[in-house]
Amino acid sequence: MTAVPAAEAGEAPEVRDPGHCAHRHTLRVPGAEHQELSCLDELTTAGTVASGHTDQADWAGLTPAGLETPRGVPGIQIDGYFPDGSATNTNHGWMHDSQFVIRLPDRWNGGLVVAGSPGVREQYANDRAIADWVLARGYAFAATDKGNTGAAFHRDGRRPGEAIAEWNDRVTQLTRAARTVVAQRYHRPPRHTLATGMSNGGYLVRWQLENRPELYDGGVDWEGTLWRTDGPNLLTFLPPALRAYPVYAASGVGAGQAHREMVTAGYPAGSEFLWPYHHRYYWDVTQRIYREELDPAFDGATEAGTPFCAPGTPACDADYDYASRPREVHRAVDRIALTGRIGKPLITLHGTLDVLLPIGRGSDVYARMVRDAGRDGLFRYYRIEGGTHVDSLYDVFPDRLRPLAPCHRSAFAAMEDWITQRGTPAASHTVALPGEGRDPLTECTLGRR
Repeated sequence: MTAVPAAEAGEAPEVRDPGHCAHRHTLRVPGAEHQELSCLDELTTAGTVASGHTDQADWAGLTPAGLETPRGVPGIQIDGYFPDGSATNTNHGWMHDSQFVIRLPDRWNGGLVVAGSPGVREQYANDRAIADWVLARGYAFAATDKGNTGAAFHRDGRRPGEAIAEWNDRVTQLTRAARTVVAQRYHRPPRHTLATGMSNGGYLVRWQLENRPELYDGGVDWEGTLWRTDGPNLLTFLPPALRAYPVYAASGVGAGQAHREMVTAGYPAGSEFLWPYHHRYYWDVTQRIYREELDPAFDGATEAGTPFCAPGTPACDADYDYASRPREVHRAVDRIALTGRIGKPLITLHGTLDVLLPIGRGSDVYARMVRDAGRDGLFRYYRIEGGTHVDSLYDVFPDRLRPLAPCHRSAFAAMEDWITQRGTPAASHTVALPGEGRDPLTECTLGRR
């Protein structure tokens, strides 16, 4: 896939800085407690890894090794943080949350892209998967750590659900601030502002377009997390996996029933080759930290007193039953719940072999929510056959999986056409695996209407 010229991508005249990084010291991020400006010859990871203006550990494992890294994007980078009382983010030695990064290319296409980090990662997590590509197209780019990070993020906030609710506030805060900084830099506001992100970052896109649509022209949601008060949500489908998978993996008595329980919980038949990895690295810790955020009173004890989870852990979530938990737990989820009532165009893409956030318990449900809310005309949904939650697994199973990054790029280009009235995206559908001779690292054709 080749990038279109910067001016075409945003349908605005390209702005060329007459002097590289001229007047950068006049830039001020509104509301920031601290900011540092750097004049860089390269804003993409082709240069920022060596210059120290990204954190490679923050985006490790999110992209396939062979994903192309664009280059040739000089400009200004602003690192800083907004006032915050928590200190889970250790980047730059600041020990301060609500850190952000804003990148302003010398050759600007008139647009701004805003992203929140996936998982519980920090502000550089999208650098290789998203920032490199949109910067090469001429966009300004801004990203936030969401206000708390790491496996202990749930310790932030005064009541259950507040740490996640802060994520939404921080994206709103950064969007407003970045729009102002763009106007300072280029002497006019962005012509188009787009939200995008993966996993928890995709959830943030949905929430922003439902609750702050006036700030954006559209968004691209890459396998966003679904929070729904009555379920499904990850507190409803992860515990069955923690219960059933060990029985299935033992391949003894009850394995067949355990397999049926896994499929019933949402983990599709055909995805079994991904279950061992996710059981080892994802399911337990994901369930545990989000349950700690939304239901910290759960003690996790089984009737027999024998936990399913790792020995020595303070609670076991394999026996967790969200439906039976007290009303205050459901109220905590309600604080962060989605409605489907989007106010600007949204494209969602999700892999059919996602076994962290199974598609049948996530984006399939969200698509119905959008339709039921009467917003289907603003929505396109592409189910990506063979896609899974983490693109780096393509390197392990290249004959069974496809990376989603090229599909995100196609979806982003489709969104550009949509908001500039150059073309309407193809109707929602399942995108088939690439045909023979097609390179899944560079191609993902979504089709046209």
